[in-house]
Amino acid sequence: MAEFIIGTEIKSDVPTIEVTVNPDRPLPIGRQRFQLVVVDDAGNVSRADEVVIIVADQSAPTAVIRAPSLVPSGQSFTLDGSASFDVGGGRVTTWVWTYAGPAV
Repeated sequence: MAEFIIGTEIKSDVPTIEVTVNPDRPLPIGRQRFQLVVVDDAGNVSRADEVVIIVADQSAPTAVIRAPSLVPSGQSFTLDGSASFDVGGGRVTTWVWTYAGPAV
């Protein structure tokens, strides 16, 4: 496992490496480039090969609704969705409210 930092080489004696992502510093959403250079036992160095990985937010946000548990008849009240969140790296931009009718 390796935590990659832009422009910093990580040398390995095996042909695979796991990209370790720190939850406090995830890879930015979007197109991210990784390069590989290999060296043979004679010290010859290859040209760099490159791959582009698309980091995407594919996690659905979580809706959290707060409301008073009791409201006097005929009085207005506030529904609050500000505690809603997106753990996938995005941010909530739209709240869609629906009155679903009487509870059973």
